[in-house]
Amino acid sequence: MNLWVAIVLIVLFFAIGAGGAYFFQEREFTHKTMEMRLNAEERIRVIKEEGEGRLLELQAQQRQALREAKDESASIRSTMETEYKERRQEVQRSERRVQEKEEAFDRKTSALERRERALGDREQELADRAIQVEELRQARLGELERVGKMTAEEARANVVAEVIEQARRDAGRQAREIELQAREEAEAKAREIITLAIQRCASDQVSDVTATVVPLPNDEMKGRIIGRVGRNIRALESATGVDVIIDDTPEAVILSGFDPVRREIARMALTRLIISGRIQPTSIEETVARARQDVENVIREEGERACLEANVTGFQPELVKLLGRLHFRTSYGQNVLNHSIEVSVLAASIAAELGADVNVCKVAGLLHDMGKAIDQEVEGPHALISGEIARRFGKSPKIIHAMVAHHATEAEPQSLEAAIVQAADAISAARPGARRETVELYIKRLEALERIANSFQGVERSFAIQAGREVRILVKPEEVDELSAQHLAREVAREIEKNVDYPGQIKICVVRETRSVEYAR
Repeated sequence: MNLWVAIVLIVLFFAIGAGGAYFFQEREFTHKTMEMRLNAEERIRVIKEEGEGRLLELQAQQRQALREAKDESASIRSTMETEYKERRQEVQRSERRVQEKEEAFDRKTSALERRERALGDREQELADRAIQVEELRQARLGELERVGKMTAEEARANVVAEVIEQARRDAGRQAREIELQAREEAEAKAREIITLAIQRCASDQVSDVTATVVPLPNDEMKGRIIGRVGRNIRALESATGVDVIIDDTPEAVILSGFDPVRREIARMALTRLIISGRIQPTSIEETVARARQDVENVIREEGERACLEANVTGFQPELVKLLGRLHFRTSYGQNVLNHSIEVSVLAASIAAELGADVNVCKVAGLLHDMGKAIDQEVEGPHALISGEIARRFGKSPKIIHAMVAHHATEAEPQSLEAAIVQAADAISAARPGARRETVELYIKRLEALERIANSFQGVERSFAIQAGREVRILVKPEEVDELSAQHLAREVAREIEKNVDYPGQIKICVVRETRSVEYAR
């Protein structure tokens, strides 16, 4: 009995244990199942929310893309409309221009038709007049044959003989001129050597270009300039390198020296000392230093002005300063810097007309007298000094030769540019101021040339141009024909040779339907 009870208890124990284990396992499984379901639902919810957010984002992007597409479409439409309007306006303007050109062409065509009709009438009139002139010429020729008792052939033979004889006389005169020229070359060389020597010595004859007068407010200022035992005047002469001459000239001090730049520095410094009243060795040195700097500025500015007026660029600063020194140099009463600018402009104009190298002529004309800036410091003719300066600054051989050959005594022109620079230098030096010729004599010579030209029959008007180097004669075409124009030029040249004194040569140009040129030598 107890055994069965024990067995039943043991079976119940195992049954209860197995049921509890199953219960707990079922409970754990149910819990895990619930957890997995919750996790799955949570993931589904998250995925659903992400899908809705992505959908909303895609919808927003779609709406943004639609707005941008609409804006871009509107912009493109506006741009196309603007371009269309502009092209339409351009087409309308082109149509108006074409229409205006067609109207102008029609007007020109009408004008040309009227001119053609007028020319046709004029040609007919000229043909009728030519017939009348021929009849009058024949009548006049017959009358001349009757009065002169000489046929036209005999008169023509006499005229030809006279022309041949005149040509022989002209040829003989030309031969004599060539012979005299050979003799004069030796004299010209000797005069050149003497002139060079005279330029390098200080004498009373050149005092007007080697001395500068400084005015004083009173004669008491002379004593202050001299200073105690002459210390002020010695300091001024030592600082400037010029001689300060104080003599009996009332209210004036003379500065003497061959270097025009030094004289200008001394003049400027002395003028400032007189104005300030502080004349002592210390202030003299300071004033001279400031004056030297001011003169250097003036030299640079004048050199730049010369390059600008001559339209020349690319010069080195040292060359520009050297060119500016010519502002203080004169030659035969003519400022050398202004003369150089004038020669450059003339040479460039002539070169352009003759087809030569304009730049070579322009640069050589501006620098041809460069040697005069330092001819007191370097031995030799200024033309050779100028060529050496140009060579040192790297100028081309053509420019150097044109500079050296501007005086035939140093070198003969071997190129067209050299001959042009030589001619431009002669033209610039032939003005009244260059040779100290008074304006009255200059005007009288021009009037004499025009008076001689107007005295001949058939001359309508005459003009003395090119500073008296050319006489241009306008003749009446009905009185002077082509053959007699050459004869008129020769006769005017002979009359000028007899009655007028002039340098160089004068060109006589007779203008009709053609131009006949003769030179008075």
